[in-house]
Amino acid sequence: MRFRLLAAVVAIALPAQHALVAQQKLTLAEAEKLALQHNPQISSAQFSAAAAHQTPKEFHAGLEPLLTGSLTGVGADTGSRIGAGNITNSVLYNRIGSGVAISQLVTDFGRTGNLIASANLRAQAQDQVTETARADVLMTTARAYFAVLRANAVLKVAQQTVAERGIVRDKVDALYKNELKSKLDASFASVRLAEAKLFLSQAESDVHAAEAALASAIGAPTQGGFQLAEEPLPAPLPDSAEPLIRQALQDRPELKDLRLEQSAAERFTRAEKALRYPTISAAGVTGIVPAGQAQVQPRYGAAGVNVSIPILDGGLYGARRTEAELKAKAAAERVAAQANLITRDVRTAYLNAATAGERVGLTEQLLAQAQLSLDLAQGRYDLGLSSIVELSEAQLSLTSAQISNAAARYEYQAQRLFVDYQVGALR
Repeated sequence: MRFRLLAAVVAIALPAQHALVAQQKLTLAEAEKLALQHNPQISSAQFSAAAAHQTPKEFHAGLEPLLTGSLTGVGADTGSRIGAGNITNSVLYNRIGSGVAISQLVTDFGRTGNLIASANLRAQAQDQVTETARADVLMTTARAYFAVLRANAVLKVAQQTVAERGIVRDKVDALYKNELKSKLDASFASVRLAEAKLFLSQAESDVHAAEAALASAIGAPTQGGFQLAEEPLPAPLPDSAEPLIRQALQDRPELKDLRLEQSAAERFTRAEKALRYPTISAAGVTGIVPAGQAQVQPRYGAAGVNVSIPILDGGLYGARRTEAELKAKAAAERVAAQANLITRDVRTAYLNAATAGERVGLTEQLLAQAQLSLDLAQGRYDLGLSSIVELSEAQLSLTSAQISNAAARYEYQAQRLFVDYQVGALR
């Protein structure tokens, strides 16, 4: 009987082993590397971060000198003046002139400096968005990786179940033909075999679905199949969730992002408050007029200082300042809210991982008991001391225990990795 069982298992496994020849071999580290290289979510976040780092340069340009050159040629009704559209009536002359003008902000009492600081903080916050995207991609890839391992483990259980129930069905059919078992027994055995084949079909579908999810995660949606390496069990959890919560509140990129956004909002508030202060700037022009009317001097030049003092603005600056203050307070509240959510999520992930770890040992015990029960039921049935119903129930219990045991290891690995994600350790 054991030889027949082995032959049946080998016959079922051979096509699968042949298919593995063309499959891509991957470790979890290799899958994560591919995901970081090819997943568009990462590149999108990186481009957004690079764009955000240009904003401080845009504000900083306001502190640098502005130099412009001009070349002007005028054909005019000589001596005439502009009669409309301007308060000053400039005299018009034929001329050709060229020159340069330079302007330099002397001080705006910290407004531009605070705008630069705010933009730098927002750029750093965008860097944390990139880190969040990396962690999301790594977590998605790891989940898909362990889902494929789990689906393949369940597939092996399904293949073994079909082989074993096929042997039982053949044996019961032979006994029925020799009038040693009833038709009910033969019917029961056939039904259980049909159920096992349905289970096998679903397991094969689940493998394909899991592989499709992994292919999408690593940025290779057309990849057909994978041969994945087993991963060692992770380090045990600490005795409580408290150290993990402290680590999460320090390292989670989402929380860093919000804290930087809060600091940026506070610096922007300072910039808006500076609107009520004067702006002092210096300007100078110089140039030559190589051709023109005699009234136009061949050279010109001037320098001056301009002080712009806000007096009446219709309440605009006050409204902008208040708006910035309220947004800064809202940003602070978002930080507090996110910290509460992270504390909850870490505690939940810790409990789920601890439960998954316990299930690994429990399912091993369940599998041993289920195998013993099936052996006893098989022996009783062979001796005619029990019905096919008892044997079928023992087969179902063993199949269920095998599935639970096959899934428990990978579920624990996935849950343990999710704890690392929640504390911000996935990089």
